[in-house]
Amino acid sequence: MTVAQTLAIVPNRFVLEHLPNSVFPEDDEWVALVRAPEGLTVVREAPPSVEADRWVGFYGGETAHSLDVPGMLAAVISPLAEARVSVFVASTYHADLVLVPEYKLEVAMAALQEAGHKIKP
Repeated sequence: MTVAQTLAIVPNRFVLEHLPNSVFPEDDEWVALVRAPEGLTVVREAPPSVEADRWVGFYGGETAHSLDVPGMLAAVISPLAEARVSVFVASTYHADLVLVPEYKLEVAMAALQEAGHKIKP
């Protein structure tokens, strides 16, 4: 069952970092943190001149849901997987931030719209 959602494109661009020996970044310029046994993953807003891979975020805040609604994230990432678009996901209490590589933005938008999702700029 596909759960059609209204997804906004987050105006910022992001970079992902892996800090293998950290439990917390030294600064507070981060958007999301994920700590795991192999280190810390940090999501940051990309500075304009960054040379690293940049990521674009889709956020389903308009179709916010409680945590007991199954299939919301799967409905977004399944069409992206079928279109061979890599993702990085940071979930919030109400919705998911799905990051895709900036160079795949058009492919991602087409795949999501074909799956029935509405994309807001």
